[in-house]
Amino acid sequence: MTAATTTVEITKPGVYDLPADIYHADPVPSGSLSASGARRILPPSCPALFKYWRDNPPAPTDEFDFGHAAHELVLGRGPGIVVVDANDWRTNAAKDARAAAHAEGKTPLLKHQHKIVEEMAAALRQHPWASKLLTARGAAEQTLIWQDKPTGVWRRALVDVLPERGSDRMLLPDYKTAKSAAPEAIRRAIADYGYHIQGDTYLAAVRALGLADDAVFLLIFQEKTPPYLVTVAQPDHVAMRIGRDLNREALELYAQCAADDHWPGYSEEVELIPLPTWYERQHDKEPW
Repeated sequence: MTAATTTVEITKPGVYDLPADIYHADPVPSGSLSASGARRILPPSCPALFKYWRDNPPAPTDEFDFGHAAHELVLGRGPGIVVVDANDWRTNAAKDARAAAHAEGKTPLLKHQHKIVEEMAAALRQHPWASKLLTARGAAEQTLIWQDKPTGVWRRALVDVLPERGSDRMLLPDYKTAKSAAPEAIRRAIADYGYHIQGDTYLAAVRALGLADDAVFLLIFQEKTPPYLVTVAQPDHVAMRIGRDLNREALELYAQCAADDHWPGYSEEVELIPLPTWYERQHDKEPW
């Protein structure tokens, strides 16, 4: 259970200072497509799953609450953290406290989890690039809303930090908590979670709204275990090109589904399905 979201309707492109829950509820009356939505409408997902996710927002998970609390401490902005003095969530008292926090729109954390996110924030401030990016002159957690010209689809993005416009290249950071901040793990995470799609969405937003002539998307990964290592990563040009291609595919698919009011599943045909290649090879090698 979460707090009721105040109704906000946005019908003009621009930069908006909105609470995260209003952003996620989609303040565009006709509907808009975010980077998360783009990833959910494309294979291996499908439009039907996207529509269900949009119409039935999932309840917060422990992992979501942890990441949300870390963002709040790092960015200095959020709905508030409720620290629950319990070892875990198994007791009724802890469960009730968590539910009450969610009902107020706040983030519940166990006492030891709160200590961890405080230590993470302190470690992050020691990293030369991460600390600079997250404390740049500008505004935290800004909502960017614009309209895609080729399709007419409204788009939205929630940036961690929107720097003030200057003469230099705009650096757009996004903070992620992760099991590993090793470069190889980051490569897999970008592919698995569509962070290149997110990056292209950010860049498309600042271009469409005239916020920067030149911008770069950067990811700040931080491990959730001591010593809370940090890696700042820039997806390369190939990753960003693929992100751009996937966003275009998602926008066209979304536009078609919305126009037809039809959100298909994986396939509407009879699919001929072969066995996995590894299974066929295993079978062919077995003596008979």
